[in-house]
Amino acid sequence: MSGAYPGVGPEKTAEIAAKVEAFVRDVVIPYESDPRHDEHGPTDELIAELKEKARAAGVLTPHILPDGQHLSQRETAIVLQKSGLSILGPLAVNTAAPDEGNMYLLGKVGSPELKERFLKPLVEGRGRSAFFMTEPALEDGAGSDPSMMKTTCRQDGNHWVINGRKKFITGADGAIVGIIMAKSEGPGGGACMFMVDLPDPAIQTVRVLQTIDDSMPGGHAEIDIVDLRVPADQMLGNPGEGFKYAQIRLSPARLSHCMRWYGAAVRANEIATDYANRRKAFGKTLIDHEGVGFMLADNLIDLKQSELMIDWCASVLDTGELGTAESSMAKVAVSEALSRVADRCVQVMGGTGVTRDTMVEKFYREIRCFRIYDGPTEVHKWSLAKKIKRDWTGATAPLSPHEEAARAR
Repeated sequence: MSGAYPGVGPEKTAEIAAKVEAFVRDVVIPYESDPRHDEHGPTDELIAELKEKARAAGVLTPHILPDGQHLSQRETAIVLQKSGLSILGPLAVNTAAPDEGNMYLLGKVGSPELKERFLKPLVEGRGRSAFFMTEPALEDGAGSDPSMMKTTCRQDGNHWVINGRKKFITGADGAIVGIIMAKSEGPGGGACMFMVDLPDPAIQTVRVLQTIDDSMPGGHAEIDIVDLRVPADQMLGNPGEGFKYAQIRLSPARLSHCMRWYGAAVRANEIATDYANRRKAFGKTLIDHEGVGFMLADNLIDLKQSELMIDWCASVLDTGELGTAESSMAKVAVSEALSRVADRCVQVMGGTGVTRDTMVEKFYREIRCFRIYDGPTEVHKWSLAKKIKRDWTGATAPLSPHEEAARAR
């Protein structure tokens, strides 16, 4: 898979999206009260049961068709937004992070052999995956800055040996496939990516972090990698091109987060709207109180702006461009807007909104984390500011004598 995906057209996309929405609303949402959750997320037993139901309904991995064709990014947005209407939706239909981003990267970069071994089971929903890039920031590792990566790889015969520590590795506990990013110690250096089977005794979970979100199976782990030996043919792509591949993955993955959490915010707004139209206080329904009605009106504005931002960024990615700046803008705008939506929903519902009697409380916690995951707002703004400076410098640089002469002609 290279370049842009052509897509399947609006009618087929609408059909897929409608099936996903019906499945999430009718089948998945009732599972939200299922007790099969631990402190980090739903159990693999629950996920496997939901995936089997999705498979039977024909909505498992809906963004990748049976013939391997991938929906365009604009089409993917429409489908993933519907999967996000429940926290469990992306897990049930196999559009969740990090699997969706890992499938995308493998589809773009993986050799036929790697696709058969590692991509196929993910597409078929037979297991979860993890992406090992982020490192502990307080140990001068690659927190939000991959260029600071401390994890190393060195070639030893027909193997590579990897050592390092990773942090915030979503779903590592219980995953069957891993993509590990490390910096080469060899001539020229550069980052490399490797495909690995999990679990592996050389990849050790130090701890699973306690976080305010609890929707990701396996949680977010801190990992030690000690003398992990990986066959050379399990390198993803070419040596030294890991940062290039990271960009191939990260822009669409950021946007996929926007798509899924958009669906969650839509659902939160539906719940708050229903509450405001039923609850009476001070002689009239809440919706008739200007303070409440205006909050819900602001929600509609933020949701529509988010929808349009997602579509705009997706259209850029569909041209085959990396869309680094565009995905940063979309990630910042959408995560901030959806956080406002979730916050207003809690406020509209008052005391009920902060209880676990409603999904609004959970949507609020999960969407709040979205402002940090896949790059905090501030990092994306800093990256955009550097681009602004580069563009300005390029536009105001003095002309060379040759350029001056050409202009005179």
